[in-house]
Amino acid sequence: MNHERRTGTIEVQGGRAAIVFVRRLPFPIHRVWAAITDPQERAAWFGPMALDPKVGGKIALTAEGPPVPRNMRQITGHILVWDPPHVFEHEWRQPLIGDTVVRYELTEDGGATLLRFTHFGLKISDADGYRPGEHAFLDRMEAHLVGRPLPRWAERYAKLLPEYRDAGPRVL
Repeated sequence: MNHERRTGTIEVQGGRAAIVFVRRLPFPIHRVWAAITDPQERAAWFGPMALDPKVGGKIALTAEGPPVPRNMRQITGHILVWDPPHVFEHEWRQPLIGDTVVRYELTEDGGATLLRFTHFGLKISDADGYRPGEHAFLDRMEAHLVGRPLPRWAERYAKLLPEYRDAGPRVL
């Protein structure tokens, strides 16, 4: 697998889509886990998050950046898998796209961390629009980890959109 690929793929099976990103991050696994699961760290690159860190615990997020009303950017759900610092999976209930699931899988890779991010259960049309947006958020997370200024979400999305328009899904 090419770990240097920055773009996400869409995998379609049974009429539903999954967006998949795999990124190698030059940080220890605990540092990446904190960026994803610590509410203060998550707020820095994604937006406010409340989290009850256990299976069945509640999660609530508000994505900052997308140019839609705040209520359309609010995500709620329950934690499905909580296995620190390796797997964090939760429901992603959002008025904009309905009920889906997001999974972060972290694997140690030398002194770095391999992150596999998967967003399951999307309509194919939603996956097309979400892929550059999720890419933009992952870029913001990396900038946060490195300590660089975060790219503005809307600008990053606009820059990525043409690249993704021509990529198309991969049918399984």
